[in-house]
Amino acid sequence: MQLELQNVCKKVGRDFHIRDVNLTLEAGTLNILLGPTLSGKTSLMRLMAGLDKPTSGKVLVDGVDVTGVPVQKRNVAMVYQQFINYPNLSVYENIASPMRLAKIPNNVIKDKVQEMAELLKLTEMLKRSPQELSGGQQQRTALARALVKGADLVLLDEPLANLDYKLREELREEFPRIFAATGSIFVYATTEPSEALLLGGHTAPLHQGQVTQFGETIKVFKKPDNLITAQIFSDPPLNQLPVTKLNNTMLFKSHVDVPLIGKLPDLPDDDYTIAFQPNHLFLERQSDRDIEVKAKVAVTEITGSESYIHIDVAGLRWCVLAHGIHNIAIDTTIEVYLDPSKFYVFDRNDNLVVTPETISEA
Repeated sequence: MQLELQNVCKKVGRDFHIRDVNLTLEAGTLNILLGPTLSGKTSLMRLMAGLDKPTSGKVLVDGVDVTGVPVQKRNVAMVYQQFINYPNLSVYENIASPMRLAKIPNNVIKDKVQEMAELLKLTEMLKRSPQELSGGQQQRTALARALVKGADLVLLDEPLANLDYKLREELREEFPRIFAATGSIFVYATTEPSEALLLGGHTAPLHQGQVTQFGETIKVFKKPDNLITAQIFSDPPLNQLPVTKLNNTMLFKSHVDVPLIGKLPDLPDDDYTIAFQPNHLFLERQSDRDIEVKAKVAVTEITGSESYIHIDVAGLRWCVLAHGIHNIAIDTTIEVYLDPSKFYVFDRNDNLVVTPETISEA
């Protein structure tokens, strides 16, 4: 199966919930919709499923226009973050329920349930009721019920959001194996860049209902086409430094003078935005070409093995992700160090013009 969205828009009143989306998803692929709450992830999934009809544009399945075809006439399964199981049915019957509705013979149902239970590590829980399961086991049951339908398109709308940390990590590790065992198109919505990177596949970052880029997850992360994509794919938020290149200098006000290395000298004189990850901002000098910047500490968050140090630099708010415990008092003035070889540079239209790889060629 191939699912194609052509210039799809969804308008509610005067507002666009989805705008000009073009995507082609292939059978046997995992496709991640990444973006903050209200970026359009659920709206786009509903259009893919046939739960909603686009205001304009087309939805094609294997080249056939299914834009007006309702979800009941499509081979689609959906799992929500609020996992839903039938409380009066056993795990076995929960998984079997879609096949019973389709009047599939009992012997086929038995084989399919056993196969799916083994895949999702539910074999020993088949006789239990959902109330006797942990949150992760209940979510696996809901997922098994979706997968057992043999749906061509499986939509997972933040399926781990309501689980505790340990259960999320457990299922995140299992999902790539589960996805690889089927030939369906999987679409997985998440707000977490780290989850997208862990799952792999392909990622479509979403911003205000628009897909800002689409490609292999690691490639989108390492080479964002634009500043919006880079921001969506950064948690903690991406650090930014507006600079002006003029007469062989690149300067932020009078506070930060950026050395012109790699491809930076080749850029025409203009305004740019330098961006870098919080883990590429340091409390100690790493090399002779590091840029030293004075900053004032706004707040420090200690997670145990890491510390997030939020700082103010001449009106800019940056974040340092440092290993270990760093309990620095608010309003303390400190020096931080930027590694210019880790810079992304975006032009005045927020398009990527220089990557860390090209800077490192110096």
